[in-house]
Amino acid sequence: MNAGIIELSYIFAAILFIYGLKMMSSPATARKGNFISFLGMLIAIVATFLYLPELAQTKLKNASNLHYDWIAYGMIAGTVIGVLAARLVGMTSMPEMVALLNGFGGISSLFVGWAVFQFDLIASKPDSVNTLTLITIFLSVLIGGVTFSGSLIAWAKLKEIIGGKPVSFPGQHIFNILLVVGAGTCATMIIQNPAGEMTLQLFLGAIGISVLLGIFAVIPIGGADMPVVISLMNSYSGLAACAAGFVVKNNILIVSGALVGASGVILTVIMCKAMNRSLSNVLFSGFGGASSGGKAVEGEAKPSSAQDAFYVLESASSVVFVPGYGLAVAQAQHVARELGELLEENGAEVSYAIHPVAGRMPGHMNVLLAEANVSYDQLIEMDDINPNIENVDVAIVVGANDVVNPAARDDETSPIYGMPIIDVDKARTVYVLKRGMGMGFAGIQNPLFFKENTRMIFGDAKGTLQSLVDEFKN
Repeated sequence: MNAGIIELSYIFAAILFIYGLKMMSSPATARKGNFISFLGMLIAIVATFLYLPELAQTKLKNASNLHYDWIAYGMIAGTVIGVLAARLVGMTSMPEMVALLNGFGGISSLFVGWAVFQFDLIASKPDSVNTLTLITIFLSVLIGGVTFSGSLIAWAKLKEIIGGKPVSFPGQHIFNILLVVGAGTCATMIIQNPAGEMTLQLFLGAIGISVLLGIFAVIPIGGADMPVVISLMNSYSGLAACAAGFVVKNNILIVSGALVGASGVILTVIMCKAMNRSLSNVLFSGFGGASSGGKAVEGEAKPSSAQDAFYVLESASSVVFVPGYGLAVAQAQHVARELGELLEENGAEVSYAIHPVAGRMPGHMNVLLAEANVSYDQLIEMDDINPNIENVDVAIVVGANDVVNPAARDDETSPIYGMPIIDVDKARTVYVLKRGMGMGFAGIQNPLFFKENTRMIFGDAKGTLQSLVDEFKN
């Protein structure tokens, strides 16, 4: 009876996970989807607690090994850390937090595999170890280790602790292949002789190799590709959890891990498509480094001021905001929304054009604008805004660079050629809000800045937008 209730709870939790993921596909329902997924996980945890007494009686030599108090301490500590992180971490640091969360998921799966290997299998009954169980243990350890160290490197790049440029050395790809071969060799030797004298040392060696592999797999990837790396690490964390579910024979962990892994892969494919690049190109090209390739841009940028822009905006009937990472850095999302509302009161049609890889993580701009209570109906995807961009009176680019770079469309020698962009240069007037003429993550010049219909407003984006708000109010 108890086992039946537990399995039904797991099935119900899995349904909530799937429904929650479906709701997360739209900004309008994402919050509800997140809550429904949380509710599913809560049900799964409660069901697992119901299973623990049976586990203690059947699988633990000493039922006293099961300490509910330590489990409760861990849950309380994790809850407090999670709430504080969600409330205190700024939107500019959200990509870094997501990278860390992916890493925590990976290291958790690694520890689960390690614990089962050392204390449940090797220490008690090494001669009767199931080969399939050993394989799943190694998968949870290998994928978990790669996810953990790779996510830490992504976090360090996003925090600019080690810089966003690719770090590579001759023969790096061969070195990575040798690491994979080394991990596979350790796994094979243990599977063939789980009771051998070097079993534990080989297993620890496999853990070390997995951590090194994560480091050397991510460190040659440039800052421009961090959105892809984050979604890929998210997929890895799900696959590691799925493998850990097979290790501990927990159905809901298998299902939830598979869902995260599959959704992460789909998101990674979407990110690659938005950059017109293959996953192998992202992982092995070192894109996002120093400036290279592309035609030299000739011309002179035309500086303007908030006061001059006000007169143009006052007479505009349609305005499109194009946000980028600079919007997050300036924390200008709230004042952008306020300006948008004032423009609407003045009779203009206002929308926000969202590029799939704008910012430093998938959906970064959607989250940022949702925090400012921008209406979901005003968030327009790139494919929907481009056919009508020529009819837009004013496009305001706030902190975006590569995702509005016409070189991706016009310059076959550019390293970003073929990447879909928001065609803001086709709008009647373009205002670019930037601190200077600096390059984006791709490290190349942007011809948009020198177009006849483009005006540059230099300075802090939040300050510029606030000046426009003040002009309208006055």
